[in-house]
Amino acid sequence: MAAGQVRVKVNGDHPALERNANTYLGEVTGRSADNLRRYASHAADEVARAVRALGYYQPDISWRVESNGLAQLILTVDPGPTVIIQESRVEIRGPASSDPGWPAIDTSAIGEGQTLHHGDYNQVRDSIRSQGRRLGYFDGQLTEHRMIVNPEAGTARLTLIYESGPRYRFGTVSFQGGHEFDDDLLSGYVPFKRGDPYDADVVADLNSHLSNSGYFSRVIVDPRPQISADQSVPVVVNLRARDPRSVSAGVGFSTDVGPRFRGDWTEHWINQWGHKRGVETEISQPRQSLSTWYELPLDPPMTDSIRLNAGYQREDIEDVASDRLVLGQQWQHELSSGWQQVLSLKWQGERYRIGQRRENRSTLLLPGISYSKLNADNPIDPSRGFRLVLDVAGSHRAVLSDADILHVRGLARGLITLADRHRFLARVEAGAVATNDFEDVPPSLRFFAGGDQSVRGYGYETLAPEGADGETEGGRYLLATSVEYQYEFSPAWRVATFYDEGNAVNSLNDRLASGYGVGLRWVSPVGPIRLDVARGLDPSLGGGWRLHFSMGPEL
Repeated sequence: MAAGQVRVKVNGDHPALERNANTYLGEVTGRSADNLRRYASHAADEVARAVRALGYYQPDISWRVESNGLAQLILTVDPGPTVIIQESRVEIRGPASSDPGWPAIDTSAIGEGQTLHHGDYNQVRDSIRSQGRRLGYFDGQLTEHRMIVNPEAGTARLTLIYESGPRYRFGTVSFQGGHEFDDDLLSGYVPFKRGDPYDADVVADLNSHLSNSGYFSRVIVDPRPQISADQSVPVVVNLRARDPRSVSAGVGFSTDVGPRFRGDWTEHWINQWGHKRGVETEISQPRQSLSTWYELPLDPPMTDSIRLNAGYQREDIEDVASDRLVLGQQWQHELSSGWQQVLSLKWQGERYRIGQRRENRSTLLLPGISYSKLNADNPIDPSRGFRLVLDVAGSHRAVLSDADILHVRGLARGLITLADRHRFLARVEAGAVATNDFEDVPPSLRFFAGGDQSVRGYGYETLAPEGADGETEGGRYLLATSVEYQYEFSPAWRVATFYDEGNAVNSLNDRLASGYGVGLRWVSPVGPIRLDVARGLDPSLGGGWRLHFSMGPEL
């Protein structure tokens, strides 16, 4: 391996030694042959130190200078025998020795019988110090850290003894900077109580909670153990409020709805209690919507909130056209198990027409509850994880409603990656409507299947029972499943093959439509973009060759 005008050769198969020797030497250039001869003794000493760091304490190093064109110093190294660790003693003393939060530090690399490696020793030493600082043992010290090597005997004795001292605890949290938020609101983002054992990971959680609140353009969390009294660490949080309002707009495309425009106006904070509000709109050929919302944070504010909303939506898809006005509220709460629970109450008035039938109207008061859980190792492009969703809503004629309805819908998605390149995805979606008169159920609560996110190879929401005149009118039940395999042939690029099956039906005995195909995936900065060529296997249900284009998370 060459490093400018110096080349190190190590006899035998020792690439790590060559790399380390060249790192020690650095790049040597611009020297004459005589200058290299004078430099050779120093270079040999540097190489000796380099190989010693990997456990070779008795190297035989020779050198020569070649002057064919550009002068070059060549050092040849016979590394000799390795030094073996004869004795290794690593001890944690003081309160940390009985602290259940102190993690087990891997010392196997410097265990007895291992080849001595200075880097492994330094890594264990630094890990002990780092863990001590992370867990609040600010007075902790390595009272003994020795490496005794006997090169002639080829043995080493290692000692690392850490005296932890007391573990510090969290003290008061104070908020400073340019903001007008109420201290009670800000305290809700603090994931610890005064007197809890100090943990740097919990401090990082505080920073993350405040940064993700949407209120601030700058968050600096500063623990100050150096001014602590009685092992109590004060935490100073410096905040700068963001601009209260923002406007955004975007365009997109999918084969389900074609070109789509989205826009929103958001007021990220209105008052000292952190209330928010916004307006959103979406415009595409089959669907147009306009909605507004007002949100109040609860305790804890990073997971719990109440949102009041109002919106209007118009849809004209296949044989169904509807206009819907919705007023409601949602209470979002995170359970201790990590599930998101949403309790909702909404009133909706819907005017709709199916096929050439006369126009109908529906008024419903729909209390509901939903549970969801997302577990993924990456929010944009996970390699493994799952999403589970269950929604239940209903209405009763006795309470401001035109129909008795119980509406249930569930979704499960899973993803696993093997050997870094082989990805397997699965999806199951099911739903049902219980009612004593299905004719009174508006289209927004009926089921339709088919399209980019359902059964590929069929048009968007074209899979559903048909009425007497052949119009698609929606079904009582929904079942849609999918399995997909992806192979990553290049960073951010994957090919896929898939099989989908499902339908919206009025009887669980009705047959399901199926389709298969191949696709291409590009992992863009905003998430995967999917292009699929699918073939629906049931021509009588509208199946055939179709191109599907969509984007968004896979879980």
